[in-house]
Amino acid sequence: MGDALIRMLAAVFAACCLAVVPVHAAAADDDERMEKLFTFKDPRITESSGLAVSPTHPGIYYTHNDSAAAPTFYAVDGEGRTRATYQLRGAEARDWEAMAASKDPRTGRGVLWFADIGDNLDGAWPDVSIYKVMEPQRLGDATLPAVRYRFRYADGARNAEGIMVNPRTGRLYVVSKEFAGSVYAAPKTLRTDRTNVLRRVATAPIMATDAAYAPDGSSYVVRTYFSATLYKPSGETIARVTMPQLEQAESIAFTADGKALLTGSEGARSPVYRVPLPARALASASPSATPTPTPTSSPAKAESSLDAQADSAAGGGLALKDVLIWLAAAATAIGVITFIARRTA
Repeated sequence: MGDALIRMLAAVFAACCLAVVPVHAAAADDDERMEKLFTFKDPRITESSGLAVSPTHPGIYYTHNDSAAAPTFYAVDGEGRTRATYQLRGAEARDWEAMAASKDPRTGRGVLWFADIGDNLDGAWPDVSIYKVMEPQRLGDATLPAVRYRFRYADGARNAEGIMVNPRTGRLYVVSKEFAGSVYAAPKTLRTDRTNVLRRVATAPIMATDAAYAPDGSSYVVRTYFSATLYKPSGETIARVTMPQLEQAESIAFTADGKALLTGSEGARSPVYRVPLPARALASASPSATPTPTPTSSPAKAESSLDAQADSAAGGGLALKDVLIWLAAAATAIGVITFIARRTA
């Protein structure tokens, strides 16, 4: 009953907190019809928790299982058939919750990132790990070497289920799964000889289950159990995107052309849906609306607007209206819990 209760309480909080962050919902006539892209056919894929599009193999998608699994990931084609199974050497899978894919600008090779960041006790682990793996150049079962990076949060341990990589700067971000979620930035240069510190740079939707950057870096998306929200790199909201109803929505990724989202769920033979972005969202997130940094612009300067907005929000605190909304949400949640306790007593 735990997961069901969490999702129900998340819905209550989400309903109460919509007024905290203004969101421009996509107009119905802008939406194209979502479609089921494929269903995982491999019986070993029972808890698909991360999803990524291959940066170098057209029509190939990657996924991995959730906790209590080996450090294994799968390459799947557009029919849902497993084309290759990979084991990671030098890795463990304590609670793998997300993955991301990027491309090495120097070599053009694909890079895969696997996030062992689940922490349901919000402090059970002194640190969390993210593994970097060079994408195999040929599809076929293999064992691949992994580089392990350890992380801790600057403001205390967090449960998290989302990671994303900015394709313009190469910076890694972690998105926490909380009632007041946050986006955390990793250091520009990751170190293997010490624990890297994750610092809060923006807010995130309630109970985020995954996140992804657009292939051109013009936007990023954060998934929750119920919907997805598209943002500019500055952290400004573009639109909320309606998602299909899934048993337990855990993953999200952009298609290779950046015009649609892919989303999946845990469970045996779980489906992956393709959800086209509404025209309004595509226009707002286009490179013309968010220019690519020129060669004279540094990556740090390109990210400064996100950091500045986050610092301002953190320093300003909550307005009275926000406090009242949260108090109302808390009271509603307590009432729901009390009702359930009495019914099950």
